[in-house]
Amino acid sequence: MKVLSTYRLQMRGPASGQAFTFTDAMNQLDYLHELGVSHVYLSPILTAGKGSTHGYDVTDPTTVSDELGGADGLAALAEAARSRNIGLIVDIVPNHVGVDDPTQNAWWWDVLAHGKKSVYSAYFDVDWSLDPGNRIVLPVLGDDGDVDDLVVDGDVLRLGERTWPIAPGTGDGSAAEVHERQHYALIGWRHNVCGYRRFFSITSLAALRQEDRAVFDATHVEVKRWFTEGLVDGLRIDHPDGLSDPAGYLEWLRELTGPDAWIVVEKILAPDETLEPSLPVAGTTGYDALRDIGGVLVDPAGAGEAESLESAIRVLKIMTATETLGSELARVRRAIVGAVGADHPRLPDAVAALLSHIGVYRSDYRGLAAVMPTALAETAAVEPDLCDALTLVAAALEHVEPATRIQQLCGAVTAKSVEDCLFYRDARLVSLNEVGGEPERFGVTLAEFHHSTAVRARYWPSAMVTLSTHDTKRSEDVRARIGVLSQVPALWTELLSSWTLATPPPDAATGSFLWQNAFGVWPVDRAVSDDLRGRLHAYAEKAIREAALHTSWNDPDEEFEAAVHRWLDDVIDGPVGVEMGSLVTQLDPHAQSDSQVQKLLSLTVPGIPDIYQGTELWDDSLVDPDNRRPVDYQVRRAQLKTLTDGKIRIVTAALHSRADRPDSYLSGGYSPVLADGAGARHLVAFRRGDDVLVAVQRWTVTLTETGWGDTTLPLPDGEWVDRLTGRSFTGRVPAAELFGDLPATLLERTLA
Repeated sequence: MKVLSTYRLQMRGPASGQAFTFTDAMNQLDYLHELGVSHVYLSPILTAGKGSTHGYDVTDPTTVSDELGGADGLAALAEAARSRNIGLIVDIVPNHVGVDDPTQNAWWWDVLAHGKKSVYSAYFDVDWSLDPGNRIVLPVLGDDGDVDDLVVDGDVLRLGERTWPIAPGTGDGSAAEVHERQHYALIGWRHNVCGYRRFFSITSLAALRQEDRAVFDATHVEVKRWFTEGLVDGLRIDHPDGLSDPAGYLEWLRELTGPDAWIVVEKILAPDETLEPSLPVAGTTGYDALRDIGGVLVDPAGAGEAESLESAIRVLKIMTATETLGSELARVRRAIVGAVGADHPRLPDAVAALLSHIGVYRSDYRGLAAVMPTALAETAAVEPDLCDALTLVAAALEHVEPATRIQQLCGAVTAKSVEDCLFYRDARLVSLNEVGGEPERFGVTLAEFHHSTAVRARYWPSAMVTLSTHDTKRSEDVRARIGVLSQVPALWTELLSSWTLATPPPDAATGSFLWQNAFGVWPVDRAVSDDLRGRLHAYAEKAIREAALHTSWNDPDEEFEAAVHRWLDDVIDGPVGVEMGSLVTQLDPHAQSDSQVQKLLSLTVPGIPDIYQGTELWDDSLVDPDNRRPVDYQVRRAQLKTLTDGKIRIVTAALHSRADRPDSYLSGGYSPVLADGAGARHLVAFRRGDDVLVAVQRWTVTLTETGWGDTTLPLPDGEWVDRLTGRSFTGRVPAAELFGDLPATLLERTLA
């Protein structure tokens, strides 16, 4: 079954408090079929931690979650979907498993009980050399003194409600004595030392050694069954860059799924990076397309002057490597010393500095062979006193173990320093601060948009195209509204100055950042509900802790956080809130326009579009867990019947167009269509194949003031009918006539 589009569903069991199971998914199939979706795209469905709201903390990769409906429930969903000509795509997590509660993960429990003698000891990426006694160091205690509170309870050690196994024959004596005999050592988390590779800095997620074929086979037995039995058509691969050998893993996966499976990888590309062409996948999960689509709607006139972020990024990367990921950096050092037989006191500094000069998640793909030598040269030029240590690093890069550890650390450093810190500090235009984004580049020019999209059509025509995911910092619509501020920079600056005087924030940078996000979700009816107030407070707390300027997750500053919460209430309840509501009312038509435009672009540019659950209507979600709130499908069903909402009207029209003309969308290439006239810069148009032409408008604040004037769009020969309105056009069309009640047109040629 050809993958033409996907619709992402966030699966959750009843224990999460917001269940969405296989049965719930089945209940929405008729709606998704009518909408025009070709494939339902499920978040991870393997057995995860009890009550998991996301599924990325898999505890048993060999079984489908009973909370979701188990193997029978998955089979029933697949059968019901296929009866409506809908296929299934599933998100899988090869990099790590959940170990927060060892009793829920049989493999991890066995390793803790038996150490290196466990049949599963090779499954996990354990640093056995960290502890002199070859024990696994577990940073799970609030304080080292908590060891004194351990109690022996039969064949387990207990600390409150937490439990760890006691190795056979080691349970005699006091709890402290028993603990000393175990294959693990419980320590306080503030030491920032961990005895296994984590997912970034999350100790509750332990990494797997997928480079071992036995581990791969064991962890993919259920995935293999899906393809053997024809239940699933494709996979989304979570964080492959964390693996020892991503390319090798994907080769094995392709062997397992067969040549026809649609596989996309969660690969975060830098703006000047391309996906490794030799990988046996259809492409990325679409953050590169997200940047292009959202960026082309940002008005460069609003850029203003901004300091370069390069030095800030380097400082943050070094800080992240040496502090947050200090345990991983220490392991890299030991790997280097073990490989080259020499050490240097500046070796950790050299590795951290080197990583700060690498602008990609990892550089050991074939197509990125020049990245590492360039980074070595740049690091040495900036810090010549590190040259000797860098020589050891370069020598170690010829050995698998240290080379792999450096690459894995590189991705974690990038994610934690840029996406999870800088993107919560930089406040020039926060809609640019998105996964895969580059805030220093103020939007995307039309030239860049056309070229990068044409390249995607040529090399990755079946990659995913996305606007919202479970990982985006803001939903597509929140970003669209914030992006409108680029069209009114003087107005926003004036209001910000006034608001700062009227309701001073605890910190100017924090205020500037949070005001933009509040504008992004402020209701058009100006009534901030208790629910929205709570969501804004939750977001503010997460944002200021991620920014780590005045408070952090590890060391919360209660006084500063309380001041931020008081300030936010003052904003909502005071005169600033009134003015915020007025601004939203004034600019909402332009936000709605950009929301609808980027949705049509995402559904018609080269690639396979994904609709994140609920985003066929306006969605005001912020970062997780806000973007995993339940979706009201009754409202969406009603809107699909009436099509009075412009966004869902665009979605269903484009999805059905794709179903009717699959060749044009899957292999029809991409050809820019250039407008003429005074307003040409406000019009983005392109052709897919010979029978689909898309035209949208942008920068509508100025366009409303100036009008289209003499702007025209030349159509290829034939009659072109707008799928959205039914109107027909031929020849050179005045832009003012092209757009009716929507800011976009989806033209299909009816006559050659």
